[in-house]
Amino acid sequence: MEPALHTHQLSRRFRGGQGVHELDLCVPAGAIYGFLGPNGAGKTTTIRLLLGLLRPDAGEVHLLGDRLLPGRQSALARVGALVEHPSLYLHLDGRANLEVTRRLLGLPASRVQEVLERVGLAADAHRRVREYSLGMRQRLGIGLALLGRPKLLLLDEPGNGLDPAGTQDLRRFLRDLVAQEGLTLFLSSHLLGEIEQLASHVGVLDRGRLRFQGTLAELRERARPALVLRCDAPAKAMHVLVEAGEDPALAEGHSLRLTPRLPAAEINRRLVAHGIGVRHLALEPVTLESLFFELTAPAAREVAA
Repeated sequence: MEPALHTHQLSRRFRGGQGVHELDLCVPAGAIYGFLGPNGAGKTTTIRLLLGLLRPDAGEVHLLGDRLLPGRQSALARVGALVEHPSLYLHLDGRANLEVTRRLLGLPASRVQEVLERVGLAADAHRRVREYSLGMRQRLGIGLALLGRPKLLLLDEPGNGLDPAGTQDLRRFLRDLVAQEGLTLFLSSHLLGEIEQLASHVGVLDRGRLRFQGTLAELRERARPALVLRCDAPAKAMHVLVEAGEDPALAEGHSLRLTPRLPAAEINRRLVAHGIGVRHLALEPVTLESLFFELTAPAAREVAA
């Protein structure tokens, strides 16, 4: 199946070397693609390039099978987007905000009510937007992007500023949206935990370069979990482990931490055989956060460059 979005060697440079460099994005149809990176990594620049709001210095963008070319809007016909903060008329109510865009797009009047129900704002459609919470404004902004029934939706940091309850609500809403509307979601964020709980695929961007792209499972496979152990003789345990070919390090609370070469059961057996009492022995789960910092560490940047 053809990807919903892909780019080839997409580049845009700014003064000082900032920008994005030779991006080869590939977003499968029907996926929730988490575009992950710290602030300033180039996520918003990338989205602007994908929407034709910036011209690339080099490279290609393909959206739902159509190549994006200057002066041609056909590739964007089935694409919806929310870049940074939604552009809303605060003095108008929610319905009127949607109505303005609906008329510009020449859509049927019934579409406004459909979108209000889809984003959960039908009961508040009569209220002025200045009275809306931040989460409601984000939903209305997404509603604007949904008016044209897109098959590909691009959202730039939609969770910015939301409290934990609002973030959880947005996550649930986006998951249901993809499942019920049958669209592909490209979601940029610096919130590692949110991407881990929502996305099926991940791209990690750092300093304008793509450090990783694939499924969450593939990302986790890149790192072996660390083994943490606590015992009654840490110094002696370190000596035993080094002799066994391991590379342990002393961690917080006099515990030992290592990326094991031997199975955990074998490590435990060797320590006990040397008269060392083991109180705790456990593999740490690999989190997206730990992998992100591994991918964006200076050494990783040099390897990927």
